[in-house]
Amino acid sequence: MTRASLPASETVLRVKDLTKTFGRRTVVDGVSFDVRRGEMFGFLGPNGSGKTTTIRMALGIIRPDAGSIGILGSPPERSVLRAVGYLPEERGLPRKLRVLDALRYLGRLKGLTVAEAEDRAIALLQQLDLDEHYKKRVEALSRGMTQLVQFAAAIIHAPEFIVLDEPFAGLDPLNVERMKEMLFERQRTGATIMFSTHIMSDVEELCDRVALIADGHLLLFGDLAEIKRQRGANAVLVQAPRVPEALTAGRPAVARSGVVEHVLEGGSTPEAVLRAYLDAGISVERFELALPTLNDIFIEEVSRARSIS
Repeated sequence: MTRASLPASETVLRVKDLTKTFGRRTVVDGVSFDVRRGEMFGFLGPNGSGKTTTIRMALGIIRPDAGSIGILGSPPERSVLRAVGYLPEERGLPRKLRVLDALRYLGRLKGLTVAEAEDRAIALLQQLDLDEHYKKRVEALSRGMTQLVQFAAAIIHAPEFIVLDEPFAGLDPLNVERMKEMLFERQRTGATIMFSTHIMSDVEELCDRVALIADGHLLLFGDLAEIKRQRGANAVLVQAPRVPEALTAGRPAVARSGVVEHVLEGGSTPEAVLRAYLDAGISVERFELALPTLNDIFIEEVSRARSIS
């Protein structure tokens, strides 16, 4: 069944009130969110926020102290998890095996035949431009190559649900783009993708919906565009021959192609900025509200949460 034929509300993962404590420290505290079938979902948070622990609970690797988990319509049991691909933050490949042998072995664990596992491994290594390295032992690979092989291991069985923990760590820009394109390919064929990261630009590029966690608490969850709209514009972008004198005392910053960014602060409004241009008789070629970036929202929410904790 393709993504287009499925209702948007169908969920692949639902976690409710997940809680996990190690010793006296509560690492995850009542976290709830869901991931819809066919989407690319961003799970965000600073280092040490509880992202990896939440993922491990969702995949049945560790047990929650409280809360419930539904994955592909069932609890996270072994039979269900065969349809899941997981790239952990830590390197988890058999280091002494050769690359092709490692991928063949991991494919077999996911239910592939020997021939299927080998054919898919070779195809993925070629797509990742690693086909010249398939005879090397895993321990001889660079960090970036190891990450790519681990990515191949996560998707070799064509899983319905792909979970990636910091997938772009250690990769150069070329390989980041290669991995992103491969993720888009799988999303187009119906796979659901969830990845955790603290790199906001990747999330803005790839994801429609996000959840933000910090210090074990869920701070934000929902549609990224709507989250931005709710916060309103924090600047306006203006393209004009010059800047009115009335605004030069503010903080205009020349951006690309002669576009000036006016930060809205001290009670300033978009209407006041436009009026300053019109009153000065300056022709405005472009006037655009600039919504806050995800990075702005991330810093604001995490800072606010930590200031009241």
